[in-house]
Amino acid sequence: MSDDGAGAGSGANADEPPTRRRDDGVGTVFLVGSGPGDPDLLTVKAKRLIESADVVLHDKLPGPEILGEIPEAKREDVGKRAGGEWTPQEYTNRRMVELAREGNRVVRLKGGDPFVFGRGGEEAEHLAEVGIPFEVVPGVTSAIAGPSVAGIPVTHRDHASSVSFVTGHEDPTKDESAVDWEALAATGGTIVVLMGVGKLPAYTAELRDASLGGDTPVALVERATWPDMRVATGTLDTIVDARDEAGIEPPAITVIGDVAATRDRVVTFLENAGSAPVRPATEGDDDGSVGGDET
Repeated sequence: MSDDGAGAGSGANADEPPTRRRDDGVGTVFLVGSGPGDPDLLTVKAKRLIESADVVLHDKLPGPEILGEIPEAKREDVGKRAGGEWTPQEYTNRRMVELAREGNRVVRLKGGDPFVFGRGGEEAEHLAEVGIPFEVVPGVTSAIAGPSVAGIPVTHRDHASSVSFVTGHEDPTKDESAVDWEALAATGGTIVVLMGVGKLPAYTAELRDASLGGDTPVALVERATWPDMRVATGTLDTIVDARDEAGIEPPAITVIGDVAATRDRVVTFLENAGSAPVRPATEGDDDGSVGGDET
């Protein structure tokens, strides 16, 4: 029991500060980012919280290695996958509240960072609205880590002084897209699209219509840092064919801009697992230095 009357949950250990509990016995919810999927890229705090949690409500995106280290008895899958099975957000919100009101130490584990296209902001607002104490634990966002492990910097002094992060999977109830592709094309910087595998043809066409050159380099990084990570590269004109030929599937990240071509200059010596190209980008290009892929 801490000085303010807080007690640790049944899964807590001596290395982790006790959960802050109120007099009514309500537990704390931790909105935790797991990073891109490699257990070595978990933050120290995230690892401690996962180990000491009573219940872990997780997405599918933390990856098999991280999820495999969590005892099945305290794991609940509330993940959502584009085009596949999904758990309504309302259920996840309700479950967090139920578990906290039972006095549990709850980790809401998300891929990447919980506040980067992870609905962490919505969950934080819901918890605050119903009076549940919570803490946000940032994670390494896959929007930066994914390109990095593929040898692609999202900024580069010679190529890009700005970077824009965009969702490729907006709320389907919206009347129209909130993404201004014409404005993004005009920035001259890097565009990183998360959850954009399915809509790749649509937004690459939008960017071409906005006068972004068809020869603009593009990279797709699939399952970045996972054991089965794959990388392929191409151009705005060829990347859809590259995706189809390589069979790229979610979860994946699209990187659009001149920085994507820097990978060609480093890939020979890049030792990140899975960083080899999936396919050559153009016919007769035997070294695979340019191709198409997504994370």
